[in-house]
Amino acid sequence: MAVLSTAIQNPQALITLAVLLLAVVLFISGALAPELTGLLSMAMLMATGVLTPQQALAGFGRPALITLMGLFAVSAALFRSGALDRVRELIASERIRSPRRLIALLGLVVAPISSVLPNTPVVASLLPVIEAWCHRRRISPSKVLLPLSFAALFGSTLTLLGSSVNLLVSDISEQLGNGSLELFSFTAIGVPIWLAGTTYLMLAPQALLPDRGSNSDELGDNKDQTGYFTEVTIPQNSQLVGQSLHNSRLQRRFDVDVLELQRGRERLLPPLADRRLEPGDRLLLRVTRADLLRLQQEHNVQLATRESIAPSSLSPSSLGEGQRTVEVLLPAGSTLAGASLRELRFRQRHNATVLALRRGQQTVQERLGQAVLREGDVLLLQAPLDSIRGLQASNDLLVLDQLENDLPTVRRKPLTIAIALAMLIMPTVTALPLVAAVLLAAVAMVAGGCLRPGELQRSIRLDVILLLGSLSSFSVAMQKTGLADALASSFETLLNDWSNYLALLVIFLVTTLLTQVMSPAASVALLVPVAIQLAPGLDLVPNALLFTVLFGASQSFLTPMGHQTNLMVFGPGRYRFLDVTRYGAGLTALMTVMVPGLILWHFGGS
Repeated sequence: MAVLSTAIQNPQALITLAVLLLAVVLFISGALAPELTGLLSMAMLMATGVLTPQQALAGFGRPALITLMGLFAVSAALFRSGALDRVRELIASERIRSPRRLIALLGLVVAPISSVLPNTPVVASLLPVIEAWCHRRRISPSKVLLPLSFAALFGSTLTLLGSSVNLLVSDISEQLGNGSLELFSFTAIGVPIWLAGTTYLMLAPQALLPDRGSNSDELGDNKDQTGYFTEVTIPQNSQLVGQSLHNSRLQRRFDVDVLELQRGRERLLPPLADRRLEPGDRLLLRVTRADLLRLQQEHNVQLATRESIAPSSLSPSSLGEGQRTVEVLLPAGSTLAGASLRELRFRQRHNATVLALRRGQQTVQERLGQAVLREGDVLLLQAPLDSIRGLQASNDLLVLDQLENDLPTVRRKPLTIAIALAMLIMPTVTALPLVAAVLLAAVAMVAGGCLRPGELQRSIRLDVILLLGSLSSFSVAMQKTGLADALASSFETLLNDWSNYLALLVIFLVTTLLTQVMSPAASVALLVPVAIQLAPGLDLVPNALLFTVLFGASQSFLTPMGHQTNLMVFGPGRYRFLDVTRYGAGLTALMTVMVPGLILWHFGGS
């Protein structure tokens, strides 16, 4: 601690520490989107003179970031071509009859796919297929969706392309003079982790996974039976006027729960069965997707779907050609979270009508237009195809439904897969740099008709690029001001009498826990410079500490917010917060014990 106290007497080190602490608070609180927090921190480091503009902005020109941009395009072409069709067929086959068999398939197949493709679209693509499998087998989706997320995370540490975090670690390592990582630098450690993790998923007691809807009444027609919240109004000429809810056609024809009746400024709560309906009444309903779509054709009610007070009728005749109904998820970091549909002017902004809202197991009591959106919410939208395609390029919304008619390059699937394989093989067997192979593959995808030029531009996740490019300034500032050396010395003093195995175990566990409340990218940006400086004191090569942080940031098994894929399955699986912790705690303990040992075995040490 004395070394740290001495270091922060340097004004620039003190400023850097203050900026880092502010960034940590913003990352944890979510007051700003992660990429905005990164840009703010970078700007403050420049404004205070800690870094020159050239030093702060150097991360945006690093090979790792350019590699990631090209990888986005290659991944988009693979998904457009139907590269996962074979996996979908395997899941739907008659041989997969039990949750354990499906979990085994997911662990053995999804992880390798996620080693070269972003795990978020992999999970999004397989989610509806697995939900349909659960419906056919009368099995609760909660029994298999969390293993899907975890299996995708195993793949992130199989190759350098498995995660944007891996590329950021490689970039920071090169900035600090340790050299960049190769495509298969940590595969020797990643493979045992993948196999051990898959074994855990296969053998873990099924009781650790909750059963949220295991009977036919709850499961129903996969997504169609998921509870949505929506509003309807009773028009002047409705046949429901004067009828009680109990005897109305609304209750007899549709499987709905009336949660609230709004009459003028009066709010009436259940029991409502004997209440007689009047013109202008608003009903807050919990309804299945199938019945919600049927309600659009019911002239006795109108869906109150606009963000204004006046409701709109969505009968088929009022909808233009090419209208589609899709589910979209608010992912972690969405800038839409924290605002209501009305405040966002959602309809005007996205040219899409919000039919209903789904929020895990929670009941939404607000009016639809006034409900404040949260990360993990699922919206049921109706919009023209062009608007839905635009949503697919949005970083604030993730389209969960597959647009089967929006796959114009299926006939190019063999060519797409061949280009992707060449991208992986060429840097391995030749001196071609990985960044060159990825860029050549991206160009080949467009030239071969596997991806349109406009789709290439839309495939690039600007939020990820801004976050990773800005976070690299952290490591430069920590190194320049001596803060990394001071923190490393403090850690070395703390771990002085510990064995290398226990020291790595502590670093791994600290990284893992930090990742549960911050983005993995932010965790590695803060810890990698310190870990590299700590290596000489532990008599280990820098990559041993580097890999410890990298694997720790990839083990997001404890909270829904730990990784985007956990949040994606949280709602459809009808999980609760502690469900993730209960199922992931054993896996986290296994990784905490295994990873330090594997790293010492790989690099040597005791």
